[in-house]
Amino acid sequence: MTFIVPFTPGGITDSTSRLLAQKLGDKLGQPVVVDNRPGAGGSIGVDYAVRQPADGYTLIYGTQGTQAANLALYKNLRYDPIKDFIPVHGMSESPLVLAINPARSFKNVPQLVAYAKAHPAGLNFGSAGPGTATHLTAELFQSATGTKMTHVPYKGSSPALNDLIAGNLDLVFDYAAVVMPLVQAGKLKALAVTGKARLASAPELPTVGELGYPGAESVAWSAVFVAAHTPAPIVKRLADALGEAIVDPDVLAVTDKNGSTPMRGMRGDRLNAFVKSEVTRWREVVQRSGARLD
Repeated sequence: MTFIVPFTPGGITDSTSRLLAQKLGDKLGQPVVVDNRPGAGGSIGVDYAVRQPADGYTLIYGTQGTQAANLALYKNLRYDPIKDFIPVHGMSESPLVLAINPARSFKNVPQLVAYAKAHPAGLNFGSAGPGTATHLTAELFQSATGTKMTHVPYKGSSPALNDLIAGNLDLVFDYAAVVMPLVQAGKLKALAVTGKARLASAPELPTVGELGYPGAESVAWSAVFVAAHTPAPIVKRLADALGEAIVDPDVLAVTDKNGSTPMRGMRGDRLNAFVKSEVTRWREVVQRSGARLD
């Protein structure tokens, strides 16, 4: 079996997917091999995966980017996020942290918003690439706060964070697991978390909702999909195995370390309805932002 991960090797996405693939293989009694196929906000890997036989032997790592926002971001997307897939089971959801270079004059979110409004497009934010959660969360934040900033996409989080530390960027939205160690080292300053609740690992960090911007609340999510027309018994078997794998103690330890929450019971009609709602939500965000990637 092959698990297509449409992002670069290394980093949280890749390491988590490899552990999950191992646990899933144990449940199914056969190896599950991760195949990284990055590019175009995950679209290249997903497009490849959906064109493989609909037999359950090719699994797809999907996100709110690949399965929702990319439909609005890319004019010539070669797959339909709804018609071409069957959602199998959710994996995890994670809030992001808004972090800035400590040398910037603004020291909290209201000050950042005021500065951004006074200097339209004067602030630049980095992301791990177009269509990723680190990009889309920033677009949602701009929409919710009535600001406009300049997007600087990178090939992964690491180069973006390095440039933020060096002073070449003003801010990022990224996962707690990669941001908070840099905050604790004094290299970055965290201003807020995008989830509805504060992080257990950083309870002093306010949520964007607490700060008066509930419209900026967002979590990055991931789920496993297979190609449309995959037989229902196979989908059920995969969903059962994934439901057990995401709560495996080893997987839970990594999920907790990353500040994420397993998507228990997110499968079948419930997951399908969720994905459809995300298509609508992120289409509206993208349209308001004016972002286009081709």
